[in-house]
Amino acid sequence: MSEQSFEMIAKTFQGLEETLAQELTSLGANEIQIGRRMVSFCGDKEMMYKANFCLRTAIRILKPIKQFVAKNADEVYEQIKAIHWEDYLDVDKTFAVDAVVFSEEFRHSKFVSYKVKDAIADYFRDAYNKRPSVRINKPDVLLNIHIAETKCTLSLDSSGESLHRRGYRQEAVEAPLNEVLAAGMILMSGWRGECDLIDPMCGSGTIPIEAALIARNIAPGVFRKEFAFEKWIDFDQELFDKIYNDDSQEREFAHKIYGYDNNPKANEIATHNIKAAGVSKDVTLKLQPFQQFEQPKEKAVIITNPPYGERISTNDLLGLYSMIGERLKHAFTGNTAWILSYREECFDQIGLKPTAKIPLFNGALECEFRKYEIFDGKYKEYKKQESEEGDKEYRPYASRERREFKPGEKREFKPRERRDFKSDDKREFKPREYRKPADGEWKPKREFNREREFNKDRKPREFRKRDNEHNND
Repeated sequence: MSEQSFEMIAKTFQGLEETLAQELTSLGANEIQIGRRMVSFCGDKEMMYKANFCLRTAIRILKPIKQFVAKNADEVYEQIKAIHWEDYLDVDKTFAVDAVVFSEEFRHSKFVSYKVKDAIADYFRDAYNKRPSVRINKPDVLLNIHIAETKCTLSLDSSGESLHRRGYRQEAVEAPLNEVLAAGMILMSGWRGECDLIDPMCGSGTIPIEAALIARNIAPGVFRKEFAFEKWIDFDQELFDKIYNDDSQEREFAHKIYGYDNNPKANEIATHNIKAAGVSKDVTLKLQPFQQFEQPKEKAVIITNPPYGERISTNDLLGLYSMIGERLKHAFTGNTAWILSYREECFDQIGLKPTAKIPLFNGALECEFRKYEIFDGKYKEYKKQESEEGDKEYRPYASRERREFKPGEKREFKPRERRDFKSDDKREFKPREYRKPADGEWKPKREFNREREFNKDRKPREFRKRDNEHNND
């Protein structure tokens, strides 16, 4: 690790670790290692800014400043007080401490955070006879202490508000899909804008918006009011402005994204959110129930998150999934559908054999993200023709484990346990070798004029804070 390079930790949801590691690889991060709900990596200050600004599947980016072993709260206090706090904080700034504890020795995370706050306050009181104030909402410096048994890691939180809060969401329907999870689902499917994308139950429009940002390669951080690192003592305004205003990696999108829903209020909310994200040109919304879904004229992929009957209730849940299966079989032949759901009996009602099953957590619910290839005719003939001719067009891939289920087999969804490594363990990440198209060539990114029409709704960075003051993020 070079003198300017340091370790960082990108937090994410369980199930998205490999996708996040792949993103970090593309971003140019070094020494990438996967843990549980996190990926560690190394880079410089520019990499930290880019990680916050560009990563779609990260919740927050932490910068560890001290690692130590402590057997009790007093030892935590002494270790924290020994830090040279002038490097990170001064008496005129506010701070807050977030504690995450997995330990038999430390049973209460709030007690740990209080000891850290006391140590910092006493450090400044002893040195300057004055102490910085604690502020829960939007402090100048946000600290994170993670304790796994007796191993403690104190980090600076460079993100502040969770990175899933992009800044484009004006309103939300009941139980909206998290933006990070939506982006992860799209990236896992392999879709990058090579064909049309459809969400037939789009709610407030999260999947269509994230898909448009991916297709255009627009950084999700462009809508944010601020990041926590902007208040740090060593913040480099010129460097961050350069990253923020660099749109050289953005690209054209020649296809279309469609979002349908049968709820007029959801359709109205989605319209506002899509306009706020500046992707109205790419996303077409329509008030339409899934029952009226018709075969698309162009090649398309469906990515959707139907109700599970948990946070959102429906009168006939099994009937809903039966209808989804019927529509896919009769109005989506020759295409691929990805469905996130929770209950095995719901998947059974679809009546189609999935070609991939990926475990994903939606909040506390252990769900599955299933891939369905909708073909016309017998399955064996379809696979034989596919292997002989090759798929010259879009072919999504599954980036996680697959498991075949026997006919009639039921699966109970229980909290997932990974016994191969603990919460603070890491394993080395090796970039996955994805299959190339049949012609053996990756298509190069298209060149286009930087003064492009699709970007006209975006404001220069200097106007960002003023224009987004009304945002409810």
